[in-house]
Amino acid sequence: MIAMIGAAPLQERWFARPAPQVARALIGTTLTWHGCGGMVVETEAYTLDDPASHSHGGPTARNAAMFGPPGRAYVYRSYGIHLCLNVTCGHGQAVLIRALAPGHGLATMTTRRGTDRARLIASGPGRLGQALGVTLADNHCRFDSTETGFLPGAPASILTGPRIGITRAKDRPWRFGLAGSPHLSRAFPAAPSFCRKYSGG
Repeated sequence: MIAMIGAAPLQERWFARPAPQVARALIGTTLTWHGCGGMVVETEAYTLDDPASHSHGGPTARNAAMFGPPGRAYVYRSYGIHLCLNVTCGHGQAVLIRALAPGHGLATMTTRRGTDRARLIASGPGRLGQALGVTLADNHCRFDSTETGFLPGAPASILTGPRIGITRAKDRPWRFGLAGSPHLSRAFPAAPSFCRKYSGG
């Protein structure tokens, strides 16, 4: 699964739809981020009516990016330590980029992470943020260029299941992953009610 040769980065209108649709469609795309990046293999969706979403209580200084234009970065600090990278979608919605299969800028990402084990470089939002060198100054950054953007990829076989690390709306199967990828942050449950395959983006 590689980015389409010569393809242009996905533009704002591509992200202007419900977050679950965008989260699923992002699997198999390639994220480029200031010289680093790789194939997106895991995402999670969050919507305005979702009790687990940062936007659920309405606009604040922290979540302002979620109420702005689609196709922008929403960066926040998790547990006071990790910086998490999201892309905004429809009004009050965003997709958390949970894991990448490292591709370009591997030497830089390896140095930032302090490991050369590919499985540990960007498998999980905290590791991903560190590997890419994400900072709070990146909040509201545009995702529409070869410097910071998503390049379309080939159709993917996608798994879906419950989101990780939340206490509310745990029954919503809005975590998506590339079937068979060794770079997932966590395996998907085998229960049919939570895990099923999709063809295409």
